[in-house]
Formats: sequence, C-alpha cells, structure tokens
Amino acid sequence: MPKEFGRSSRVASQMQKELALILQREIDDSRLGFITINEVVLSKDLASAKIYFTVLNETDQGKKNHIKWLNELAPMIRHHLAKKMQLRHISELKFYYDDSFDTGMRVAELLSDLKPEDQEIGKTDETP
Repeated sequence: MPKEFGRSSRVASQMQKELALILQREIDDSRLGFITINEVVLSKDLASAKIYFTVLNETDQGKKNHIKWLNELAPMIRHHLAKKMQLRHISELKFYYDDSFDTGMRVAELLSDLKPEDQEIGKTDETP
C-alpha cells in the first residue's frame, strides 16, 4: 500500500513553513509587502519547487513586481532555506503569484450581486 503522504509532500509542507518564516524574519527588503506562502509544489525528485504566494492589497503591476523581486531574491532565500532544512540538495526556487484568492473574491462578489435579484424574483412568485 503506497504512503498517503509521500516524501515530496512532507518536504513541501516543511518548506512552506520555513519559507514563510524566512520571508518574515530573514529577508530585509523594503520592496516586499506582506507576503503569504500559499503552496509549495515540488517535483518528484525534489530538484525544483514552484512556490505560490499572495500579497496583501496589491495592484496588478505590484503583483508582477513581487514576482520579479522574489525570483531575483531566490538564490538568497534558497541559501537561508538550506541552513534551516536538513537536506543534501535544496530545490531551485521559482515564485508564482497565486490568483486563486482573487478569483474567489471575484466569484463571491458576483454571487452577492445576484442575491438581491433572486430575492425579488422569489417575492413576486409567492405573491398571490
């Protein structure tokens, strides 16, 4: 029976925690805002890591800038990560903006716009 949580998922989980701490405490770059690491996806051989993040209250251009800045800082972040994690090789880091939160907020906004109309339709149907 295969393991429910393979090594790559366990390493990804630990890497997510360590990256959050590194970005919060170790990296002192005034360009970076409040960053949340949403997910780390590792390749099977742990050679590369896709890191999905979000930034609080940022414009589209600001999001693109954060992607650029984090990918520029990736070697330094990887160095800090190597100190914290007990692995022989540390994955190559590639940062991506996770727009699932923005999409969810947009869907919620659209659904909330539909609610008042649905209630009015329901009232007209119920009225004799």
